[in-house]
Amino acid sequence: MEHSSPLTAFTPDMFMRNFAEAEPGLNRKGAMEESNRCLYCYDAPCIKACPTGINIPSFIKRIATDNLKGSAMTIMESNPVGASCARVCPTEELCEGACVLNDASAPIQIGLLQRYATDWAVNSGIQLFKAGAPNGRRVAVIGGGPAGLSAARELAREGFAVVIYEAKPLAGGLNTHGIVSFRLPQSISLWEVEQVEKLGVQIRTGVKVGVDITVEELRENYDAIVLAAGMGYVPPLGIEGEKLSGVYDAIELVETTKTGIPTLELMGQRVAVIGAGNTAIDAATCSVRLGAESVKMVYRRTRSEMTAYDFEYEFAKQEGVEFNWLTLPRRIVGDELGNVTGLECVRMKLTGETGKDGRLTPMPVEGSEFVMPVDAVVIAIGQKRRIDLIESLGLEHDWGVVRIDRKTGRTSDPMIYAAGDIVFGSGNGEAMVVSAAQQGKDAAYAIVRQLSGLQDSVVSSAV
Repeated sequence: MEHSSPLTAFTPDMFMRNFAEAEPGLNRKGAMEESNRCLYCYDAPCIKACPTGINIPSFIKRIATDNLKGSAMTIMESNPVGASCARVCPTEELCEGACVLNDASAPIQIGLLQRYATDWAVNSGIQLFKAGAPNGRRVAVIGGGPAGLSAARELAREGFAVVIYEAKPLAGGLNTHGIVSFRLPQSISLWEVEQVEKLGVQIRTGVKVGVDITVEELRENYDAIVLAAGMGYVPPLGIEGEKLSGVYDAIELVETTKTGIPTLELMGQRVAVIGAGNTAIDAATCSVRLGAESVKMVYRRTRSEMTAYDFEYEFAKQEGVEFNWLTLPRRIVGDELGNVTGLECVRMKLTGETGKDGRLTPMPVEGSEFVMPVDAVVIAIGQKRRIDLIESLGLEHDWGVVRIDRKTGRTSDPMIYAAGDIVFGSGNGEAMVVSAAQQGKDAAYAIVRQLSGLQDSVVSSAV
């Protein structure tokens, strides 16, 4: 029987209900009780486990004494995107995973306490930090995501005049555009952007470096440049049928739900999501909340090789997402009108050999081809590298991963520093929001040292 979607439209009420935050925050009583469980360790392992080094016992102690401004300032001092990270950090693997109470009872709910304090700051409307006295130096930041915002904030606090060039209409990077609203509301990310702007940082949105402003102009008008442009949309799979109606980019799919009523119509459809990273999980759970009848994730390896966080995987299962392991898409099938009707796949098996990434290599099982009936296909196999931009800046890179000095963020050009997704990959760390924030800070501090004459102007090694 031919599958047909119901004619029910996705209404504003459905959007508000389906895309509201999935996990409620703590109330005052809950926050007080949880904060008082903390042992306030002197040599706290949770601090060491946080890439931005937040003084976790200190901010929790301030919650316990009802000093929410002090708590929020402690968090945001170390992490300029601490309100977003309270929601999207893999705390189970980082701070909470290092909590000394893991062996005795249950770890302190650090993420929820961080959210409690930063939510207070968001709702209070206060400005947490002030700009430093102008020092006459200017820095351009390419990209307004977590790394760019973090670099800009620290530079502004040191008295630099900073301009962020952001290609999109709104700054905030993936926090604003690419993480589903029921995990991270856009208002939280935009509050962090606002905190940076209040320091006098100019954010020029809708401006693409290399198109709307030249690299030469940046070199002439600034003393240093921070490259924090992140990555682009999802690359094509390179299989037949990708131009059919009903084939979507995972990042674009999520982005359509971040600024209002989504334009994509998945109501009643059968959706296949290709990939198994955090973005794939977001696309799958987003599809569920857009009214899809069924959502299946298709991945050529097994659960143990998927790159999505454990808590993301568990969340997707709770949302009703099905997982098709050891399944490789070969062709997207369409009808005579150009609409998706199926996904042709082949079963896979893992060999005993490992690839460059250290994972077992999958190979097709002969004669195992089948067609999965679907109405939409979402591609979530990573993101495009910004090679054109990197090469226009004349920087050394490895297939789009900019080479940097890992201590300073300095690139092969002594004037340019890089941070965030544009330097992650090829074994160089994990692309987390919190890691990008720290890299932005590190780049800012290195620029301060360089322009203050506190270090040599030549990088010893860009690796």
